[in-house]
Amino acid sequence: MPEISRFLGIIIAMYYNDHNPPHFHAKYGDFEAVIAIDTGEVVEGRLPPRVLGLVQEWREYHKTELTGDWDLARDRKVLKKIEPLE
Repeated sequence: MPEISRFLGIIIAMYYNDHNPPHFHAKYGDFEAVIAIDTGEVVEGRLPPRVLGLVQEWREYHKTELTGDWDLARDRKVLKKIEPLE
């Protein structure tokens, strides 16, 4: 699972050729959640509320890049790194 961003102890990654809806994986310590790119819905798992808020803020800034990486992942191409939350 390629890592596409990392910030404040949060790892953001995507699997190649993963199932719909378009999403990414956010890991923080022992927590992991699958987050829908378009809506920000937590599809599976959970994150602490503060961490989820940071991930949601980052997602809002980078929706276009996330969608681009999703398309690359579906085609099994190299994913592009995305800037961390500052």
